[in-house]
Amino acid sequence: MIKLKNRVTELLGISVPIVQGGMQWVGRAELASAVSNAGGLGMLTALTQPAPDDLRREIRRCQSMTDKPFGVNLTILPAMTPPPYEAYIEAIIDSGVRIVETAGNNPKTFIDRFKKAGIVTIHKCTSVRHALAAERHGVDIVSIDGFECAGHPGEEDIPGLVLIPLAAKHLRIPLIASGGIGDGRGMAAALALGAEGVNMGTRFVCTQEAPVHMSIKRAMVESCEHDTNLIFRTLHNTARVLKNSVSDKVVAIERRPGGCQFEDIRHLVAGVRGKAAWESGDIDGGVLTAGMVLGLIDDVPTCAELLERMVRECRDQLNRGLAYIQNVDEVEVTA
Repeated sequence: MIKLKNRVTELLGISVPIVQGGMQWVGRAELASAVSNAGGLGMLTALTQPAPDDLRREIRRCQSMTDKPFGVNLTILPAMTPPPYEAYIEAIIDSGVRIVETAGNNPKTFIDRFKKAGIVTIHKCTSVRHALAAERHGVDIVSIDGFECAGHPGEEDIPGLVLIPLAAKHLRIPLIASGGIGDGRGMAAALALGAEGVNMGTRFVCTQEAPVHMSIKRAMVESCEHDTNLIFRTLHNTARVLKNSVSDKVVAIERRPGGCQFEDIRHLVAGVRGKAAWESGDIDGGVLTAGMVLGLIDDVPTCAELLERMVRECRDQLNRGLAYIQNVDEVEVTA
């Protein structure tokens, strides 16, 4: 494995600046340890675990599968009955986790706790203003999510080609690019735009180690960049998911005259349905998160094969671009 060195690899203690997204139902020890063993940063998803004690056990399981750094994602979202976030935080700190990714609502209170425990913090944002706020609150790294991403891209619809350099222009802390990245060309582009690493979710779903039924992986490989739906659009909580019969129904309900209330679609988007679909392989069993990067995915490698290939492709693409400049003695500009 070729090693890369920058602020992201130094802060996280990893060999290559490739981070696995904290995906609900997918971010488990099998995948996180495989990514970390391959030189990147694997990520457990805290709220995939039903309770804080379950998270403690999953962290121990991951620690038994890798001696490399891995992180825990804690997504903070509004809810009628919110999860016991404080107890999840205690489980993370007590278990000796050294890296945490936060996402969702303002993480200021939680970041203070993590920083006091000596934990490196990454915060995922979908806008420059939120990224700057996270920097002011003391996070170590910002992960910026372009509109192409799976999950929640925010409500401003700014794609990565604009969002990444904007964030790099204004931030002083390291930046990780997320959304639409699935190969070494995307990684090279992200680095050229000012990021110091990349975050991938959907691409890691289509790996051998992801705890997802192979039928789902095959369906994603056969999909293209057009095969996603934006749901919860009318509820101002947009999410990008795989296009299937369930998400098609959600979109149709949202487009009905008179609008849509969450109760109208609750039965379709229930998390238990999505969890069952990932595990059973029923492509139409529930809502399955996926990004536009589907168009770039055409195989199901191991995590080690994927990272090695990406770094090689990234190096080749950057060298290719550099060669264009080195071969130009003069640039002539004509009116």
